[in-house]
Amino acid sequence: MGVDLGDIVAKRQITLESLSTKVIAVDAFNFIFQFLSNIRGPDGSPLRDSKGRITSHLSGLFYRNLKLMQNGIKLVYVFDGKPPLLKLKTLEARAKRREEAFEAWEKAKEAGELEEARIFAKQSASINEEILKSSKEVLELLGIPIIQAPSDGEAQAAYLCKKGIAYAAASQDYDTLVFGTPKLVRNLAITGKRKLPRKNIFVDVEPEEILLEETLLQNKIDQEKLIMIALLIGNDYVDGIKGIGPKTAVKIVSKINSLDELFNFLKIKGKTFENEEEVRQAYMLFKEPEVEDVQKEEIFWKEIDEEKLLKFMCDEHDFSEERVQNALKEYKQNKRKQATLF
Repeated sequence: MGVDLGDIVAKRQITLESLSTKVIAVDAFNFIFQFLSNIRGPDGSPLRDSKGRITSHLSGLFYRNLKLMQNGIKLVYVFDGKPPLLKLKTLEARAKRREEAFEAWEKAKEAGELEEARIFAKQSASINEEILKSSKEVLELLGIPIIQAPSDGEAQAAYLCKKGIAYAAASQDYDTLVFGTPKLVRNLAITGKRKLPRKNIFVDVEPEEILLEETLLQNKIDQEKLIMIALLIGNDYVDGIKGIGPKTAVKIVSKINSLDELFNFLKIKGKTFENEEEVRQAYMLFKEPEVEDVQKEEIFWKEIDEEKLLKFMCDEHDFSEERVQNALKEYKQNKRKQATLF
């Protein structure tokens, strides 16, 4: 779930057209999770092919990426590598929550409570090796380059942006900001009308851009203090301090200039982290993450392999050939329009 900085970031609504010709470094796991969570049947069941394999992610990766590509956006998908040891506790907790959600989903289905079932189903989504393999295969057939990060994909995506290889990182989570990406784009995977859970209310979801420099300026902090805010409110590496949210964290870091000063300030206030050594390690993971030193010339885009893509989507995974063909036709038409503009 990442670090929740939503209340303190500088954001602005944008359009897909404004990202045309720009390179966007996609947090692959985040996008795949969104597709697995949101592309489901009325009772929350994921899409499956005739062999019982989940295909919700393939639907999202194919149709949504085509939509982004036909707007002239150049995507680079960044996949997580080996997680840092500090993240294992978080991953174990998530796995447990998914198991509990799956059980609740089954009970809600049996009771005929479809709305509740769908909510729990979304929470039970998980990525396995089969899903990873098929995700990479459809991306390669779409001609989208893939980067395998040595550790956290968010850190690698932020690195690409800091180096000027990518314009922005794309994710629903704010972690890439803490890793130092100058720009973060949210709501890129799924936009449009979205129903709020357990409410008969629909909200418009549009792409938004988060600007790191403006966020730091409006909160009168620097990048190191942003990392300390992430430590205070909790993140994928360490739990924060109960009762401290983003706005309170901003007030705290405005009074200190180092991690040691933060520890001392908290002790005076009668608050402490559960494990200071782990907090120090998390601080360094954000400040100096493990990344692959990718060069711009190593990243290149290919043409869509239509023949193999049709075979993969339709013959292997039972997607409608007519729908896939129509999507590819629309993409090519819009691509020609884009070419006349630049």
